[in-house]
Amino acid sequence: MAEVKSMFWEILPKQGQLSVEVMATMVLCKPKFLLLKSLDFEKLKKMQQTAQDTIHQQEMAEKEQYQTNQ
Repeated sequence: MAEVKSMFWEILPKQGQLSVEVMATMVLCKPKFLLLKSLDFEKLKKMQQTAQDTIHQQEMAEKEQYQTNQ
């Protein structure tokens, strides 16, 4: 990668102390939104999961019953 030449260069003192001033500045960035789940949404999600589990258990029971009848 090619070096970029700067028009500024560092000058360090040969005697004494070196001090640096740092000023805190504000940086603007894009806002970040947090998705919050409501209690109703959590309840619906739980109900859906239990319904899927029940359906899965029924399908497994039917499959076992079908295999034992053959």
